Order: sequence, then structure tokens, then C-alpha cells
Amino acid sequence: MNIYVGNLPIDISEEELRQEFIPFGQVSSVYIMNDKYIGSGQTRAYGYVVMPSHDQGIEAIARLQGKVLRDRLLQIVEALPLSNNDRNEEIGRKDTRYSKKPRQR
Repeated sequence: MNIYVGNLPIDISEEELRQEFIPFGQVSSVYIMNDKYIGSGQTRAYGYVVMPSHDQGIEAIARLQGKVLRDRLLQIVEALPLSNNDRNEEIGRKDTRYSKKPRQR
């Protein structure tokens, strides 16, 4: 189960976030998002925790939602799964903005 954790303290480490979830079950991975692409590397105050058990993930969400961590009220929800499909294929439409035919001059 992929879990979104928002409103994190700026200086929290992935290990500290992992420790918050371990009492509820096994934690596969923890990712704290940052601004590495613009060069600052500063955290973005949100991240993702992956737990292999859906039931343990639901319990963690229920128990940790609204918890105060270093004066920050955590916002925790189940993250939507990533899809390999094109957004338009999922709803049964084709994207007609870009034609696959070569341009004629």
C-alpha cells in the first residue's frame, strides 16, 4: 500500500518517518520529496511510505492521521496507484490533439 504523508517537518529524515510507521507493520520504503531538480535539495514537506500489507497500511493511516509531529499536524491518506496507461485510454477516448500522420506541405 502506498501512503501519502503531508505537512512533514522540513528537517525530518526518511528514517524518522519510517519509525513512525513501524509500530503498525513492515515498511518497504520511505521517500521524502525534495527540490533536487532545481538545485536546492530542500525537502518539500511531503513524502510516501510503502507498506506491503494493505490492512497494516489502513491501520497506520487511521492511527497517524492528525498526529502532531514536531509542531506539524500530519495529513495522511492512501495514495492513488500510478497507472501505466495513458489518461485518455482509461476513460475510453483517444487524444486527437496530435496526429500520427505526417504533415503535408
